[in-house]
Amino acid sequence: MPAERQTLRTTFDSAARTYQSARPDYPDELFADLVAVTGLAPSAHLLEVGCGSGKATVPLARRGFRITAVELGAHLADAARANLAPYPDVNVVHSNFERWNPPDGTSFDLVYAATAWGWIDPVVKYAKAAALLRPGGHLAAWAAEHGMPEGFDPFFTDIQAVYNEIGEGHPGPWPPPIPDEVPDDSAAFEESDWFDVVAVRRYVWAIDYDADGYLALGPHRDGPRQARPSVRRDPAAIDGPAERHRPSALGRGDDRRPPALTTHPSKR
Repeated sequence: MPAERQTLRTTFDSAARTYQSARPDYPDELFADLVAVTGLAPSAHLLEVGCGSGKATVPLARRGFRITAVELGAHLADAARANLAPYPDVNVVHSNFERWNPPDGTSFDLVYAATAWGWIDPVVKYAKAAALLRPGGHLAAWAAEHGMPEGFDPFFTDIQAVYNEIGEGHPGPWPPPIPDEVPDDSAAFEESDWFDVVAVRRYVWAIDYDADGYLALGPHRDGPRQARPSVRRDPAAIDGPAERHRPSALGRGDDRRPPALTTHPSKR
């Protein structure tokens, strides 16, 4: 992984205080689909890669699963422990996933990552996930992306000039694809030669942000912000719907590839 990206992924920890409240929740349907496709039993042991403050951990902990959650950021790991305190079967580990190893003899029914898989070293992550899974286990990963529907609020076009000023402009052409046409990453799972994709899911819905809510989301949106000059515009101008989608896909291996599950965006 490039050194710049390794540095970037550590900066999420600087926003640990607002991580849980500012980031939108994942839809309940995602977790219901995850359990259904993987066939997780109540006794299943799950491994979460990059749990953050526990946004995706809490919904699965509520379902009674035993979870080991590995988090790179010390402050985020502390926040996750606080948020998961009511769930004694959840263990939050402050560690780099690429270097972390569980106790000898430990394997998992599901390895999953919520908006974190893209920050893990691609040279390591697929092979390591496969090695940590029990036979018949799954790998699941999903991402949270902003999609712009037809006729979206022109505010989002106007504010691109602000993002460009601070070096955080939208990559690629503007406007981005509509939610149902955002490309998925499932090919990367197949190309890893460790996993076969067995299911893909996409969740699309709208969230209304007021000025304070949108500004609070800033440190968590479109990747972490480095120590760059900040530009603040009149927050009164920020008030409108933002379309957001949660893509997800599920994969399982065959006799050649360890069984596993992956989650990504897909076309409906």
